Amino acid sequence: MTNLFSSLGLKPGEGALLTSPHNMRAASGFSGGEGYVLITEKHNYIMVDSRYTGAASEEALRGFEVREFGADAPLTEMLRGFAESLGITALIFEDEHLTAAALERLKKMLPETEFRPAGNRIDELRMIKTKAELELIAEAEQIGVDAFDHVLGLIKPGVTESYIAAELEYFMKKRGAQKTSFDTIVLSGARCALPHGVPGENPIKNNEPVLMDFGCVYKGYCSDMTRTVVVGKAEPEFKKIYNIVKEAQQTGLDTIRPGIAGKEADAAARQVIENAGYGKCFGHSLGHGVGLLIHELPNLSPKSDIILKPGMVVSCEPGIYIYGKTGVRIEDLVAVTENGCENLTKLTKDLIEL
Repeated sequence: MTNLFSSLGLKPGEGALLTSPHNMRAASGFSGGEGYVLITEKHNYIMVDSRYTGAASEEALRGFEVREFGADAPLTEMLRGFAESLGITALIFEDEHLTAAALERLKKMLPETEFRPAGNRIDELRMIKTKAELELIAEAEQIGVDAFDHVLGLIKPGVTESYIAAELEYFMKKRGAQKTSFDTIVLSGARCALPHGVPGENPIKNNEPVLMDFGCVYKGYCSDMTRTVVVGKAEPEFKKIYNIVKEAQQTGLDTIRPGIAGKEADAAARQVIENAGYGKCFGHSLGHGVGLLIHELPNLSPKSDIILKPGMVVSCEPGIYIYGKTGVRIEDLVAVTENGCENLTKLTKDLIEL
């Protein structure tokens, strides 16, 4: 096998059973999302039912065989057959993604097999992106940038949050996005203080902020960005808060580089907000990894000891949220380089007053 999962370092008698769509795709090329991927020291299989046999056969990377299970060839018998023929005595499984019920079913299928939780061992293999992956993430992010530019001309008093959210999503899909990376967030006025609020039929008002957090999935890879703009003229207090967040974000961007732990980047940006007296108004982490999933390793959080390396992609998104009053978040997506980071979000961070 010649892909990144070779570095699992499986020994004779060990296998890895992948059940999460993102890890199945990363390992085998199969993007269908339903099935199983078995990786062993010498043999690798994609196991699917008849709905996905053709697609899996077309997408399978070199070194993977596709096997179809069904009424005539039950999954139970297929797994038992592999365990016996390959001498598998221990299976590493994705405990972060497999339900307790599904694990119990697998144990009944293979009563003689030891099941070992993978923890982050498998997910960590995807942290460093290939050149091709970086290009796809950058393309996905550019679709979001273009969508943002598009809706700027539509945001005006009386237009609802849900209308702007729909326009963002429609534009991204017209540009080739498969779907959104997550539920699109568009909030206005005091609702900007809800970090993950849901767009409503609330009409946008003059001289109030609008927070937009959105992204798309393009050829399997996610994008993510946030901007907070003002319809009309921003009030002095809002401008003050905005500039604090802007400084914190730039500090975070300046800190992101190879060799530092995720918590160091978080601390640098967080210190700016704390020094300004708004420390209690920044409750989430500075950022997270982005790739096949919208939230993956590495994290830029107060507890993250993961050391950043070239090829990692992370968000940088500090915010200040004053419940019942206002909120600001500025988010860029960056790729860690040999000397620092490359910003994939080609947008101004200056406050936009529409």
